[in-house]
Amino acid sequence: MSDYLVKALAFDGTIRAYAARSTETVNEVQRRHGMWPTATAALGRAMTATVMMGAMVKGKDKLTVKVEGGGPIGSMIIDANAHGEVRGYVSNPQTHFDLNEVGKLDVKRAVGTTGMLTVVKDLGLREFFTGQTPLVSGEIAEDFTEYFVVSEQVPSAVGLGVLVNPDNSVKAAGGFIIQVMPGASEETISKLEKSIANVEPISKLIARGLTPEEILYEVLGSENVKILEQMAVSFSCNCSKERFGNAIIGLGEKEIQEMIDEEGKAEANCHFCLETYVYPKEELEGFIHEIRSES
Repeated sequence: MSDYLVKALAFDGTIRAYAARSTETVNEVQRRHGMWPTATAALGRAMTATVMMGAMVKGKDKLTVKVEGGGPIGSMIIDANAHGEVRGYVSNPQTHFDLNEVGKLDVKRAVGTTGMLTVVKDLGLREFFTGQTPLVSGEIAEDFTEYFVVSEQVPSAVGLGVLVNPDNSVKAAGGFIIQVMPGASEETISKLEKSIANVEPISKLIARGLTPEEILYEVLGSENVKILEQMAVSFSCNCSKERFGNAIIGLGEKEIQEMIDEEGKAEANCHFCLETYVYPKEELEGFIHEIRSES
């Protein structure tokens, strides 16, 4: 089954809901970076939440999420857009610990709890929208819940899960975001709170092989859910040799000449997909010529 997410409404439009299957997407990142299980679980949860947040924006809008908790995993950076495309990386992908006291991957220990979750939205305006909240648990789902409530003033519940195989590959990954819209009755909110409190952990729903639609049916009740849209989810990196070349040009003639004199070439490595781009001496000299012709 390919990865995808769904957008839905529930309880006569007073509840907005998203659910995603992100197994192949997280597995692709694990494979590229050789990630160990705890790091995979942390980044996989954050990527799943971010790709669902991407589904909340429109057109060419995009967003970047940064999680810095002060833990040994370092920083997590995730980009997503309105079309289900997401990419991400973590500073220290070979991070792993023994299972925690409840038998789960110890994401909290890896991420830490002394930092911030930052969301930067590029909505096509002159200035970006930036929201930031302190991490409340380091478990990722609770931290995104806090972000929605505090930074966007939208009461929300976020569930995220990643299951890792003994060979470090990803067995299953997915999650949901449930949000209370203006006009929701106290009765609806009470039903929702009770349902979320009693629903199986998201990792168990994923392990059972539930689709995104079925996850929402479990959380909200199938009779209450109206699926609006289905969107493919995939790992996608928009890096290119031209883009990195423009960045090298931006360094200026002096620094490019130093690259030529010292190495005879330049290399650029993408943190997200690990693609390496090589610029031989001739290309670097072309960059200098381009700078001079524009000055």
